[in-house]
Amino acid sequence: MNDDDGDARRRELGDNAGPVEEEIEESFDRTVDEGAQRLHRTFPDVLITGLFGGFEIGIGVIAYLAVLHETDNHLLAGLAFSAGLIALLLAKSELFTEGFLVPIAAVTAGQASVGQLAKLWGGTLLANLIGGWIFMALVMTAFPEWTETITTSAEHYVDAGLSWQTVCLALLGGSTITLMTRMQHGTEQMVGKLAAAVVGGFLLSGLQLFHSILDSLLIFGAILSGADISYLDWLGWFAYTVVFNVIGGVLLVTALRLVRDRKLVEQEREKAE
Repeated sequence: MNDDDGDARRRELGDNAGPVEEEIEESFDRTVDEGAQRLHRTFPDVLITGLFGGFEIGIGVIAYLAVLHETDNHLLAGLAFSAGLIALLLAKSELFTEGFLVPIAAVTAGQASVGQLAKLWGGTLLANLIGGWIFMALVMTAFPEWTETITTSAEHYVDAGLSWQTVCLALLGGSTITLMTRMQHGTEQMVGKLAAAVVGGFLLSGLQLFHSILDSLLIFGAILSGADISYLDWLGWFAYTVVFNVIGGVLLVTALRLVRDRKLVEQEREKAE
């Protein structure tokens, strides 16, 4: 059976006349529509939304540190961190590493330009870091008793150095949060979206995967608390982590999804032209 025969048989068995299953098509449409809306924001709106994203992921960091300080258990702390991803979901703010699948799908479908993608990524990344630094200044002033806990957590990242292990941890960090985004767009049920946020938070923080924004907040907090860590130490860690987060999110999740949805991408591009 060739591809055309397979498409015809699938249409006969399915509920819609599109080239793929109805649920996949609906998920793709939601992803492209949201990506186009995000990419057409003005630059000030990108910065403001990213700033809020830095604040809201900080909610997860507070929960993570509180549980880790009391239990010294990273798995329990990882579950607590999911509060930050839930806050991002419900508040509709922007986290840099959530910007792989959705905006790229919109660009690939011809609904926005590469320049708009660069504006979204650059503005969101900068604003996340600024917002996160401000938030951690408040947190460590409010909870100085967490100094030892956050210093130990930060040293786990900055002292690791570039190796195959840390590269893989960063690749998994980028792919995990991108998969979380994919799962959230795969359903319209809020319960499912919240479950994806909990799973994502548990994996990212509980397993101490390398995540350029989340872990930057931990490092900022340690620096602000007087730890023997410098901003150059942070930058050395951040430079390779953000690169491999992008590679993990784009190649391991986004590209494979777009290859699977290639017929839908072609349809969208034809409409756009």
